[in-house]
Amino acid sequence: MSQQTTIRKLAELVNTPVEKLLEQLAEAGMTFSGPDQVVTSIEKVKLLGFLKRAHGKTEKVEASDDAAKKITLNRSRKQEITVGGGKNKTTVDVVVRKKVTLVKPSEGQSPGDERAEILRKLEESKQRNLAEQEKLAADDKRRADAIAATRREAEEAARLKAEEEEKAKLADASVLVADEDAPVVRKPPSTHGHGHPPAKPAAPRAAEPARGAPAHKTRGSHAMVAGVEDDDRTNRFAGQMHLSASDRARRTTNVRGKSKPQRRQSEQSRSGSGFTRPTAPIVRDVAIGETITVADLAQKMALKGGDVVKALFKMGVMATINMSIDHDTAALVTEELGHNVVKADAGSAEDALLAHVEETQGDKIARPPVVTIMGHVDHGKTSLLDYIRRTKVASGEAGGITQHIGAYHVETDKGVISFLDTPGHAAFTSMRARGAKLTDIVVLVVAADDGVMPQTKEAVQHAKAAGVPLIVAINKIDKSDADPLRVKNELLSEDVVAEDFGGETQMVELSAKTGLGVDNLLDAISIQAEVLELRAVATGRATGVVIESSLDKGRGPVATVLVQQGELKKGDYLVCGVQYGRVRALFDETGSQVPSAGPSIPVQVLGLSGVPDAGDDFVVVEDERLAKDVAQQRDAKRRESRLVAAAGNRMEDIMAQMGKGEGQLSLNLVIKADVQGSVEALRQSLTALSNDQIRINVISSGVGGITESDANAAATAKATVIGFNVRADASARKVIDSYGVDLRYFSIIYDVIDQVKQVASGILGVEIREEIIGTAEVRDVFRSSKFGAVAGCMVVEGVVKRHKPIRVLRDNAVVFEGELESLRRFKENVDEVRNGTECGIGVKAYNDVKPGDQIECFERIEVQRTL
Repeated sequence: MSQQTTIRKLAELVNTPVEKLLEQLAEAGMTFSGPDQVVTSIEKVKLLGFLKRAHGKTEKVEASDDAAKKITLNRSRKQEITVGGGKNKTTVDVVVRKKVTLVKPSEGQSPGDERAEILRKLEESKQRNLAEQEKLAADDKRRADAIAATRREAEEAARLKAEEEEKAKLADASVLVADEDAPVVRKPPSTHGHGHPPAKPAAPRAAEPARGAPAHKTRGSHAMVAGVEDDDRTNRFAGQMHLSASDRARRTTNVRGKSKPQRRQSEQSRSGSGFTRPTAPIVRDVAIGETITVADLAQKMALKGGDVVKALFKMGVMATINMSIDHDTAALVTEELGHNVVKADAGSAEDALLAHVEETQGDKIARPPVVTIMGHVDHGKTSLLDYIRRTKVASGEAGGITQHIGAYHVETDKGVISFLDTPGHAAFTSMRARGAKLTDIVVLVVAADDGVMPQTKEAVQHAKAAGVPLIVAINKIDKSDADPLRVKNELLSEDVVAEDFGGETQMVELSAKTGLGVDNLLDAISIQAEVLELRAVATGRATGVVIESSLDKGRGPVATVLVQQGELKKGDYLVCGVQYGRVRALFDETGSQVPSAGPSIPVQVLGLSGVPDAGDDFVVVEDERLAKDVAQQRDAKRRESRLVAAAGNRMEDIMAQMGKGEGQLSLNLVIKADVQGSVEALRQSLTALSNDQIRINVISSGVGGITESDANAAATAKATVIGFNVRADASARKVIDSYGVDLRYFSIIYDVIDQVKQVASGILGVEIREEIIGTAEVRDVFRSSKFGAVAGCMVVEGVVKRHKPIRVLRDNAVVFEGELESLRRFKENVDEVRNGTECGIGVKAYNDVKPGDQIECFERIEVQRTL
């Protein structure tokens, strides 16, 4: 949050007394009572405009009255001066800048004196300009003379060099005589290794001044041959500061016009533009997170990936360049290669998100309670909720059980209550555990005729572990064999004591079928909510948790979320686990769009980048950039951790197989389901069945239909594909048929668990398998007063039989399961219709058949199990 600026702070910033700033604000039409009042940006702009109108364009408020009487004029004049002549003619730009400060005359000074003062200053400025121009002209003349002298020196040096070379040739061909009596001796020419004659024989002659040469030219012949290559001459040229860079580079060339490579390299090294070979190994600080790939590690150390792979191999680690390694292994190989290890700060985006969430605070108000309904299978949880909502949800569940978490909020006479309907089967233990952590109150439904069952005990344990108050609803009291007292006694063994027995747990007897006692249950929920004093912030950015998620072909990723704090609105940016996005639409449990949702209200969210995991937290953020950074960082961390774990498991499996003679049997599975909660429940339940004889590996799982990539993964790993309320598309079926992959469809979760459990336990027996015997494609739908919606179909595969169960598929997902009400061909009832034949199909208790749907006819058969 930005800090507010007071008048006192503004006066300190502009270096002005507070009293004067208050006067200027008053003159600008703004009245302030004291120096500690806040000045807004609009008021600052208004004050600046007033000062500009009053005093001209000023950058800041002046600190004294004397400074306001001064005005400074900056003038500049540019002209060109030509230096030298011929090829050496150059043009120099001369810029004359002048700064004149004029002082406003005092009150006692006359206008005539002011005019005379200005004329005097202008005359002085003109004289200074003339003096500067004369000085520039003198400098230009000196530069031209220096250039001419340098040229003459170069010509003289070239002439002397030619003479010395000619004399050296004559000296080599002659006989040197030491004196008149000395014998004749021919000396071989000595070149000193560089092709020049020796300097000593020519020294006496070189000691004489050359014709017209200056005194500093009288050197030995060796020095004279070097000519302009001498370092003293180069240093003398470099010392002439009036020369430009191009003139200095031109004068450091020899008379043949060839530049000196050594000189150029030395200049590059002095200027820093040339490459300098490192004299010692470069030690780098390498930031390593929890995991890192070998390629990324090599890039951070500026090494080839093969070098890092070799170093890992020497350490006994078999890794490829694309494999992820953990922090300890990466740190060891980094230190082995001579670099420093620095712990990577992987929580930068998470820290920003945490600070973002802490900013959103407000007043807390009362919120509706979130109630989770738990209980054993077929004890009446969904029927109870149906009676409260006045709808029939249980009719759409396969086998009469709830497969997914349902979230609803209802408006009762006692206020708004949000319900979470969790599945009761043991496979959904983790889903019920999430539900208990989300909820404020747990309603435990127990059938009065059935008593306490295993899943009932698990629900009690989840509620106790989460510290959530429990209300027991004893259902089905309208049955003849109902015994509520038996239920209360059985619950005593689970430390659940009814109020009738002196305990604190409310127990309500009711019938979800007739509605008897439901109002008493709502009263008990309201009383418990008042005791808990549930409160939440109703405004600001929303936070909450994902209850369920799925992939809809028409709408994309769909997440059912429960808002816990703040207000979730359409258009908000949110990060949800490893997914992010912008809320495109919000739907309530009736399918109607809503503009926003407050605390304790469940809604469906559209617009996420992918399907989040059930149980992930969501947070609304200010912009999309932060949401994307957090999601990508979480995804990378989760993916790297998964790769490291997978690599470790593979190595452990190989070592285990090598250590055992026969080896542990392995059952690989590919699981695809229609919603994320079912995927998670199946994965956890099936992997928990592993024992010493068999290991169950879920190599791939996901939401949606079975695709070609799923089939290829199953074929490679020799895995069994389990489709839970989803089907394989055409390309996937082709791969499955080609490789003989075992594909099994299920709609009830405990059928999957029972089959895998029997295989894992090594129990041979008869298994009930669903076999598809025919598929019909809906071409058109007709309305009949007798049968309702009649689907005009073409049988595209197998045979459709009249007395067999059927499923309605839409986009390869099951939307209804039931039975045929009628099967006709040319207005005649028939028992079966074969492939390539048209027919009319009436689906019992389902009128939502649409063109393009597929009606799948199947039968349950008993198959002898073999290993």
